[in-house]
Amino acid sequence: MNDDAEQQHLAQANPGYAAGQLAAAFRTAVAHPDPETRRRGAERGRRWRAVLDGMADGLLTIGSRTPVAGLPAWVTPEVVRGGFATGAPSAGGPLLDHEIATARGVGVPENRRALFAYFLSDDGLAHLHGLLDSGRYEVTVPEEAALLTVAWLVRAGEADAALDLVEELAPFADRLRFGPRPAERPAPPPDAVHRSTVAAARAALAARRPSTAVETQREALAVWQPFGDELLAHWLDVTDPQGRIRLPGPADLWHERSGALLHRYRDLARRHTYCTKHLRPKENLAILRGALEEAVAAGELAPRRLGLLRHAVSAMVRKRGLPGSAEHTALRRRQAVHAALPSHHALAAVVLGRLSALPRDGGVDEVEPVLAPVSRREAGETGVPEGAVVPAAVRRPVEAALSAPVGTLVERGVVPSAEVLAELVPQVVAATTAEAHRDPALRSLTAAHYRAFRNRRSLLLLNLQRQVRVEELPWVRAVAAQRAGSGADEAAAEALRQLGGLAVRAFPGTILPNPLVRELAVLARQAELGAPFVEELAADIFMGTFTPKFLTAARVAAELLGGGSLYERYYAIDYAAVRNLAVIEAAESSLRPERARTSAGFAALCRQRAARFAPGTGRSGSWVAGNGTVIEQAQILTTHNLATLVHRVGIDPGAGWDDLALRCFGTVCRLTGRVHHNPRPLGTIKDVAYAWRQMVFHLSLCSPDQQRRALEQVAHECAQQPWHIAGRLTPALTGLRQVLSGGQADDGAGRRLLAWSTGGHWLRDDPAPGPHGHREAARRP
Repeated sequence: MNDDAEQQHLAQANPGYAAGQLAAAFRTAVAHPDPETRRRGAERGRRWRAVLDGMADGLLTIGSRTPVAGLPAWVTPEVVRGGFATGAPSAGGPLLDHEIATARGVGVPENRRALFAYFLSDDGLAHLHGLLDSGRYEVTVPEEAALLTVAWLVRAGEADAALDLVEELAPFADRLRFGPRPAERPAPPPDAVHRSTVAAARAALAARRPSTAVETQREALAVWQPFGDELLAHWLDVTDPQGRIRLPGPADLWHERSGALLHRYRDLARRHTYCTKHLRPKENLAILRGALEEAVAAGELAPRRLGLLRHAVSAMVRKRGLPGSAEHTALRRRQAVHAALPSHHALAAVVLGRLSALPRDGGVDEVEPVLAPVSRREAGETGVPEGAVVPAAVRRPVEAALSAPVGTLVERGVVPSAEVLAELVPQVVAATTAEAHRDPALRSLTAAHYRAFRNRRSLLLLNLQRQVRVEELPWVRAVAAQRAGSGADEAAAEALRQLGGLAVRAFPGTILPNPLVRELAVLARQAELGAPFVEELAADIFMGTFTPKFLTAARVAAELLGGGSLYERYYAIDYAAVRNLAVIEAAESSLRPERARTSAGFAALCRQRAARFAPGTGRSGSWVAGNGTVIEQAQILTTHNLATLVHRVGIDPGAGWDDLALRCFGTVCRLTGRVHHNPRPLGTIKDVAYAWRQMVFHLSLCSPDQQRRALEQVAHECAQQPWHIAGRLTPALTGLRQVLSGGQADDGAGRRLLAWSTGGHWLRDDPAPGPHGHREAARRP
């Protein structure tokens, strides 16, 4: 679902969606061939039935911040696909094993209210204090941090805050799990950032199985070809120079050796089952072996068998030379070296052994020792050759678990995209949030809780409601006064600058994904920068309404880009009017606060611009595309967070804004190449336009001379592209040149490159191929 569904303005949730999901889960539970998949399907069906039952009997109000009757917004609901709550709290259900063990160990009834009362006793608080000091606990849902927070407040002398928190939790003590889970090891340090864990790396390596194809080839080279050479040499012993085969008498040792060879063949066939080529009747090895069996059994060969044998012997000698010759020996030596190479499966077992000594729940601080060549000791223990190098396929799971600063992970390719970066940022924000507290135990608890909170699935929200924020949870409010003050604010601001700059520099031309936007917004609130971050909205459920932060973000963009910037002129924006609109709506909101939930003026401006740049919006074409044109204008006006990051946060462009612009154009070219012969190109075209918009934004921050030089480099790069890329981009490049020269982007041969269209998009049409035409157009001044 959309991670920021509070921006959608639907009238009601559709029970038909839930019914369809229930039917799909039922089909999986009944008909899927895999038992585990059937079990998961049955579990999904149970949850969707709970959704429908709750909607029918009034227990659930889908679309509300408090979807379950009787539960406040801070309770983590069980949420299924689409943001539907099932009615069950995530911290509810039957007692878990550790809860039962605790109840039995301290002699209280096996229910949550009794456990809640125990943890508030002197012995229970001492137990919680021990967990706080040792760090040997886990927080998997936010509620599991509540009683630890109570214990910390008691120890810190904040008795009133502790009592207030207990009073708020007590009504739900019989239903919710407020105590932590015990753990064998302390939680990872708050500043540990890793994409994967040691446990995940071990599971991936343990799941590797021998490759049938590789093992078949290895067996052919190491077993059957050497045995075939022995059979050939054995037959050559009774072959004269003219190629005639004459069997010796029964008393000859040749027959004894023949029996021994056949006995060994049967033993090899029993032990080596990957390669079955020796069983095929027409293969040379099978012919040699079959003839030998007949010779041993009958003492002679039938004419047909003899003919096949002579042909097989001559063919093998002709192809590879006589066994023992220099040519034949060199070939077999090369093949033996190849066959002796250790399999990925064997090397994965070596690396798995190295990982076994590391904590499962953390990352790998140094991957080099784990991925070093096989040592002499390991070679002796495993049979893998000493010095064998760990291949890339085995390295990847370990490298994904590297624990390092997020910038290092990006540089090393562990984080290959903005989406993956968004997965890691909650760890960084957790560490930054934790650093606001002076007490080490509270820092560890805050980090563990934040990571758990970020696993909380988003609800489907209607009428511009917003998701629950971490600072709304009672146990977070209870320790809010413990924040360190201005130092914590500056730490959040610095983390925001680092993460925002990293996202822009590392993935130029890529729109910031919603999960990343959400975490940047958390840091901005902690830093009190007044930096508005806006989400990418879903066109299929958008109802034309924007919250006021979109206009605030557009005003920030106006402060940065107003006054005739390249961006303002290319997209034909009147940023002075945007500033005036923001002032007017701010004044109206102060007089009529009930109207502050939406920005009618900003929505009207976006619709007007969409109608101008995408004629037909609202009158023809897909309604989803019509929504998309309006959403895109909001992205253009706000620069989709780029202006906020530059003007309010102060991110560092690295090598320069012109360098970022050129790298954005590289993304434009790469994505445009995917449009060619693409039966469904509109999603790619949308990404092309996003990358192009970022390029124009970065160019707008350059001096006029830098802009001209950068545009010359862009034109040169465009001219080097294949005709189907250069031809598509030439109109957009022409439009950008025209704006730089004082004209309009969509005059004459120029086109303004936008993502959405209610009709056919001009970028999807294949340009006519030509040997020089598009390159000359790209070079034209």
